[in-house]
Amino acid sequence: MGNIPWPNELFEAWYTVATPYLQIIWEIAITWWWLPLPFILYPIFKFHWRFWRVVTWLTTQNPMILIEVRIPSENLKPMRAMELVLIGFWQVYKDPSWFEKYWIGEDCLSFSLEIAAIEGVPHFLLRIPEEQRDVFETHIYAQYPEAEIEEVEDYTKKVPQDIPNKEWDVWGTDYTMLKKDCYSLKTYLDFETEREALEEKRIDPIAALMEGLSKLGPGEQMWIQIGARPVTNLEGGFFDKAKEEREKIAGRKSPKPPKSVVREAVQEVIKIFLPEPEKGEAPKEEDAFPEMKLTGGEKEILRGLEQKMSKHIYKVFIRYIYVTKREKFQGGRPKLPMSYFNEFNTSSSNMMIPWGKTITKVKQNWYDWFWFKKRRVYTKKRAMFRNYINRDPAFDPIEVEGATFHLSTAELATIYHFPSRVVSPPSIIPRVDAKKREAPSDLPIEE
Repeated sequence: MGNIPWPNELFEAWYTVATPYLQIIWEIAITWWWLPLPFILYPIFKFHWRFWRVVTWLTTQNPMILIEVRIPSENLKPMRAMELVLIGFWQVYKDPSWFEKYWIGEDCLSFSLEIAAIEGVPHFLLRIPEEQRDVFETHIYAQYPEAEIEEVEDYTKKVPQDIPNKEWDVWGTDYTMLKKDCYSLKTYLDFETEREALEEKRIDPIAALMEGLSKLGPGEQMWIQIGARPVTNLEGGFFDKAKEEREKIAGRKSPKPPKSVVREAVQEVIKIFLPEPEKGEAPKEEDAFPEMKLTGGEKEILRGLEQKMSKHIYKVFIRYIYVTKREKFQGGRPKLPMSYFNEFNTSSSNMMIPWGKTITKVKQNWYDWFWFKKRRVYTKKRAMFRNYINRDPAFDPIEVEGATFHLSTAELATIYHFPSRVVSPPSIIPRVDAKKREAPSDLPIEE
């Protein structure tokens, strides 16, 4: 036992041996501590530089305007017409070069589709880049030639900008996808509106929303907003992810990556010196076509996914808010848009659901029931109202998963389109009774 060293003796021996090395490490750290800083700070600098340049570019070179579209009183256009409009809008897409992106600050242009119900009167509005106004108006007039388009004042500026306050309150939520956004929602093809010969028999999901919005009284406003940005596979790889899901549903094996020359040479050497294992039974003939085993529901999901892949794609965020004076607040009103968005959900394919991270309420749990609940609700309401008037996704400029998702032009047209005469009578929505036109050039003029 006398030969066993005590712990303090072991520590002294270790310290004696390690001291020179620790001294060298310390001197290197003191001298070269700044060396990793550029690698650590570069991503932070890149993010803030890009954000600054984009904001400068948008505010100085691409101001946004708000236009209102008043549809004709005899509008008989189906929802499919709105998809053609959105396909035309998609051409504002641009893939900026490195210089344009990081020095000039250019970004792919976006726009927002909005419905503002002011005291029971719904208005269909679009917030668009001013320099692209001709593009948007051209495609609207192409499908709705009798519509009237007019630049209007931003309705969000007509209420106090410090909502919620003592007089005004707000309730709202953003939406997110329950499943991966490559799975499709219901589209106008599922409502079969295009197959009806008589306009009176058409089914339009926006009918219930228009009826509900018309019930709003004095001091009540409901705002619905869909921010849309055209994208391709370069921004996030949507089509690659959709193809992976398609192969998974169909039961096909994903293609293996190509082998390198070195790897193949090593495998050949292993085959020479090691015996090859016995092969199992050959795959049955019925396993050669896994698509034949798909159920009816799986085939329907696959059909919707492939239809979505064949369309133009927008990256969108969807939200709505109920702005009202406190004495006019009615608890059932916020459910009106919620029930409308629920019409496009299918439990087998995909669903849009209110996003718990931004909905303007705090879920009370056993571990945080007393932690500043009122203040947290107030903070959520302020963030929701600010994001709406700025037309920004939730948590912008940080990209949070679930804040945005991808919709095809067919899905977007089904959610946002101009209702027909039968769906919403002229007493509900402001409409154009007569088209304004210029006088003929050969009209005689009295001097």
